[in-house]
Amino acid sequence: MNPMQSDFLFERASESHFAGDLPCARQLYMQILAGDATHAGAMFRLGVIGLQEGVPADAILWLQRALAIEPGQRRYREALAQAWAMAGRHAEAADLYRDLLADDASSADLWCGLGSALQAQGALREAVDAWRSALQCDANRGDAWNNLGNCHRLQREPGEAEAAYRRALAVQPGDATALTNLGTLLQEQGRDEAALDSLRAALAAGPEAAAAMINLGVQLTRLGHLDEALPLLERATALEPHLAHAAYNYGVALQAHGGLREAEAQYRRALALDPSHAQAANNLGNVCRDLGAYRAAREAYETAMRVRPDLVDAYNNAANLMRTLGSLDEAHATLRKALSIDPSHSATLNNLGNVLKDSGDLDEGVECFRRAAASEPGNVIAHSNLLYALSFQATDPQVILDEARRWSAQHEAPLSTARIRAHAGSAHGRRLRIGYVSADFREHCQALFTTPLLAHHDRMRFEIHAYSSVARPDATTARLAAHVEKWHDVRTLSDAALADKIRADGIDILVDLTMHMSDGRPLVFARKPAPVQVAWLAYPGTTGIEAIDWRLTDPWLDPPAHDGHYSERSWRLPHTFWCYAPLDSEPEVNALPAPQAGHVTFGSLNNPCKLTDTTLRLWARALDRLPTARLVLMAAEGDVRHRLAQRLARAGIDPVRARFLPFRPRDAYLRSYHEIDVGLDTLPYNGHTTSLDALWMGVPVVTRIGPTVAGRAGWSQLANLGLAELAARSDDAFVEAAVNLATDLPRLAGLRATLRERMAQSPLMDGERFARGLEAAYEGMWRAAAQ
Repeated sequence: MNPMQSDFLFERASESHFAGDLPCARQLYMQILAGDATHAGAMFRLGVIGLQEGVPADAILWLQRALAIEPGQRRYREALAQAWAMAGRHAEAADLYRDLLADDASSADLWCGLGSALQAQGALREAVDAWRSALQCDANRGDAWNNLGNCHRLQREPGEAEAAYRRALAVQPGDATALTNLGTLLQEQGRDEAALDSLRAALAAGPEAAAAMINLGVQLTRLGHLDEALPLLERATALEPHLAHAAYNYGVALQAHGGLREAEAQYRRALALDPSHAQAANNLGNVCRDLGAYRAAREAYETAMRVRPDLVDAYNNAANLMRTLGSLDEAHATLRKALSIDPSHSATLNNLGNVLKDSGDLDEGVECFRRAAASEPGNVIAHSNLLYALSFQATDPQVILDEARRWSAQHEAPLSTARIRAHAGSAHGRRLRIGYVSADFREHCQALFTTPLLAHHDRMRFEIHAYSSVARPDATTARLAAHVEKWHDVRTLSDAALADKIRADGIDILVDLTMHMSDGRPLVFARKPAPVQVAWLAYPGTTGIEAIDWRLTDPWLDPPAHDGHYSERSWRLPHTFWCYAPLDSEPEVNALPAPQAGHVTFGSLNNPCKLTDTTLRLWARALDRLPTARLVLMAAEGDVRHRLAQRLARAGIDPVRARFLPFRPRDAYLRSYHEIDVGLDTLPYNGHTTSLDALWMGVPVVTRIGPTVAGRAGWSQLANLGLAELAARSDDAFVEAAVNLATDLPRLAGLRATLRERMAQSPLMDGERFARGLEAAYEGMWRAAAQ
């Protein structure tokens, strides 16, 4: 091919190239090379087409051939550096940029290229120097300022990163990338409102940019602005239907809004687009768990752990599901795996503490809670679990009070400065508004006590509100709601949002039913949304929360000398702390089993965490006096039973004399009492609901009165039944009471035949009397607050 033909074809090829017709341009360049194999310009242009089409291997091949012919061509070398970078061969790119800069250190473009190559290799400090050099050449390079900010951010230098992003925006005020980077940086720092402003500006700069919608939607979701977040994230999924990240974040917002089915669909969509999206699998597991689809939840967690073996959250969620299903050994093993990944992970230590506590390994569980709280001082759940667990371990109420005050100093005090003080005013001419807060308005033992109260409240004098955080409402939820004037489903509200709602509802007296137990809302009460706040029912000890004014108790649980055990003032109800209302369909009482069995059977169907060594040693003394007696206990199958059997042996009870029952649904659990003659109480934490269940099934319970409120439940219940002789004030008296009762079968038979009716006629089951006494307490608290 002669030079004129070559020049003509090259001109035509260039015209096609610049017009964007790459196939035609390629054909013409190749035609040139067919006639002139040394045409470096055509090779270079073919290399550029490789870059334009995102095929760096082709680009590298042609550019290297061009440089072999014309080694000194700077533009060939610059294009080859870009091709190395596109191919992910950043070390070669950096070396070539350094060579180019040796010839011309005044090029901002070359410094930017070097900065990108170094940053991609993780050589962040050198990359910072390169970006700064680029900016010395051209201070108006917004992209360089932005990338400098990214480098500082990767080096955990947020102040320098923010300054660089703001310089980028000073150069290019509407730059969506810099606005997004600044917004996500502020988000990481907890500067939520400033982050929101920046992310809104990023979306305004690119109104149809799905990435901007996602980033803003994520921040809005974090702040609870779901009504604004959901349309944005839905729009992002429509714009980017093949983007797993868009579907995932839309699922997060739907889940937070309570749309579990819709969230499930988005997580499944994200996984279909990206099977390795571990967070989508983990969240899918959480949604399926909340929907009650436990098998699907487990499969999702297993997927998350398989595709990302270091995702500690998935191990924790899987273990919590196993715990819910009673597979404590499996939960224990899974949490140990999680700790091998991160030995100081607070949530894992907390969850392991729960499993150990449920397994009866109380001391080790308490230690796990302590480690969890120390590892992450802001972990309110772990600290609450520690405080609650001390009720099962501590015999000195001061130990519990001290920890409760530490809880308050750590978690309540930071909220007190922002607390809006609510003052008790006049309720003249209107009813007092009472609000009950719980996550257990469902099939749960708590409903045995809330039902008779809610059913007997005086609607002429009180306006009753219920704030329910129930994840899966059931028939019990509906039954309780029928007794409440204003039912509020608040499961998706944050603590701050719930406190605002309670305040807006004008609640006069706010009553907590859960506190430091599972799914409690103590930080709602710490915000003082009502002028009078009261603790009652599930959590037995002091809350430690200064914003809670009163705790309900009774004369047997708390004599006046105990008032110093609590941060709250104690209000003693006239008769009993509990009013018990078993279901209509519950099993009948059977005949005393001892005559047919040929021996007396002691029993305790309490959680193994109550079976302390002190308890077992005390029981051993009674069993030693009655060599033919047997013992029935409740414990999960597997290692839990094995360890409990070992502890029985160490306490002096032959494990052969013990029979273990699994955890069962309520009907089957109550039928377990058909084989028990005498109940033995635990200490320092007595049976509460469990003892009432036993008494309802005709099984008398011998209790040991303890020094803490949790250890005086048996005394209160028996006193209200006129059976105070079964409550012992010493270990010797406990053993004598248990032995005397077990050896007096006529008395046992008589108690079995009459206990249910005795309970029905006692204050323990008189809902109307209980409600009147509690309402009088509320009115007294209100008067005291108004003074």
